[in-house]
Amino acid sequence: MRPVNFPTDLNGYGEPFAQAPAAGRPGLRLLGCIATAAAAIGVALPLWPTTPFALLAAWAFARSSPRLEAWLRSHPNFGPAIRAWSERRAIPRKAKLVAAGSLPASWAGLWLADASVGALVASGAVLLAVGAWIVSRPH
Repeated sequence: MRPVNFPTDLNGYGEPFAQAPAAGRPGLRLLGCIATAAAAIGVALPLWPTTPFALLAAWAFARSSPRLEAWLRSHPNFGPAIRAWSERRAIPRKAKLVAAGSLPASWAGLWLADASVGALVASGAVLLAVGAWIVSRPH
């Protein structure tokens, strides 16, 4: 008996493609469309993240619409980042640079808003950990 090769999920750990039950597909399709629109905004606005929204859209479409997933993966703006993430767990250099600027800016916004010391310490630790993880990914 030949082994069955399942397409892997975006998590990259070899889990088989799992389509949502029919009742949940419209909601996932809507989530994918909203995430795609948010990613499209990120193409035009320099500080708006594009890659996370494109990945969310790919995840939602993978479970609700193979046609929309294929369109997104072949899209000239969104496709390369989605393929890089699913194949190598890579984050594009441009996305890393945006994160490197926006994470400290987010913390500075809290500081300027007179957040409590506890909130500044906790958010600083989380933002530092997220930044370190993003920088550690290949590009």
